[in-house]
Amino acid sequence: MTFEVSPVAEVKTSNDLKTLGVNRQVPVNLRQSGDNGSRMLISQRVRKSPFWHLSQEAGCWCYEVYNHMYHPRAYVPYEEGGLLKEYEYLTEHVTLWNVAVERQIQVKGPDADKLVDLAITRSVDNLKVGKARYVILCNEDGGILNDPVLLRPAEDEFWFSLSDTDIAMWLQALNVKNEFDCTVYEIDVAPVQIQGPKATALMVDLFGEQIHDVPYYGLFEGEVNGCSVIVSRTGFSGEAGYEIYLRDASANAERLWYHLLDAGEPYNLKVIAPGHIRRIEAGILSHGQDMDMETNPYQVGLGWQVDLNKSQFVGKEALTRINSEGVTRKLAGVKMGGEQIDWYPADFYLVYAENEMEPIGYITSAFYSPTQGCNIGYAMLPNSFSTIGTQLEVHLPEPYAGGRVPAEVAETPFKPPEFLGTGLAQTGRKL
Repeated sequence: MTFEVSPVAEVKTSNDLKTLGVNRQVPVNLRQSGDNGSRMLISQRVRKSPFWHLSQEAGCWCYEVYNHMYHPRAYVPYEEGGLLKEYEYLTEHVTLWNVAVERQIQVKGPDADKLVDLAITRSVDNLKVGKARYVILCNEDGGILNDPVLLRPAEDEFWFSLSDTDIAMWLQALNVKNEFDCTVYEIDVAPVQIQGPKATALMVDLFGEQIHDVPYYGLFEGEVNGCSVIVSRTGFSGEAGYEIYLRDASANAERLWYHLLDAGEPYNLKVIAPGHIRRIEAGILSHGQDMDMETNPYQVGLGWQVDLNKSQFVGKEALTRINSEGVTRKLAGVKMGGEQIDWYPADFYLVYAENEMEPIGYITSAFYSPTQGCNIGYAMLPNSFSTIGTQLEVHLPEPYAGGRVPAEVAETPFKPPEFLGTGLAQTGRKL
């Protein structure tokens, strides 16, 4: 495999950082130093999920740290097609993902709904028992702390299925401060995802025809090979998909995993990493890349998540002001030239106006899209450069270009997801 190494000199001064990271306390890491083949230390300081050894058996050869856990990032060997081959399995067959890093934080008790309603920007009243919702949590400045899937398995119980930040401590702090009558704990539940066009057929084999009755973002309680699970009709791929939340995961991981491999064999099931190529196509954002705690919802197309009619939630005052004043920078979809980006970017690739010397923005996510026939991604840009059709240039490192390539702001999603969520239905475009 060839690793990329980018020139360090692309961002030269603190003024460059200030310009690209307007109103940020800590600038994004724009030192374009690439990856020289460094190896990650596997130690007991970072937690291994119940599926860690099973991912190794399935051929995982690259990991990242996510939520203080080791997260699989590649299975198919690079010389056999790598992540683009994994994309093929995802879009043509069915795939199994180890996503135990979505740590499950349970809020339970008589006041569970009050704590959850304070923490999220949407109204908890709209989340009924047996349903799930995509939600965001913001800090007092309106910065996005996390964008989990929120499940409600019981009237007095919620699970936050997290993206990459430690929200358990945040919820515990809110609970202590407000003296709600509920508890906040991480529980021994670990999810896997079943994603791809043959996902529903496989789920019918596992749970019967009743799986057809589960609506988008609906929940279903059942068993797999004697293991108690909750199923949600959700996923991170844009393809048809489900998540299976395994109870008592530390003890039951093998019973579930091996049964899924056997059941999936007729459908050409393949264990792969979460499909970032497909999620970029579908307009799905990744916390820590496309947004973080210094990014507000209005910058990244998530304004529809903010219910300013709610009486109270953390960040309401700031978000009310931001909504009134508007934002100066926002995330936009881009198509760009260069050789196929077939590996996770090791840097934020810098964006320039045509024929200009100073960078105006940076790429947050990028990959080659087989359906678009070019490299695609998201870029944080000044408003004046975020209009669809705006011509730009992006600096791509070797082996993709070793210099600037032409780029254009494009409508998102690049390839619509299987199901149109609330944001896309309301806005007509993701960003």
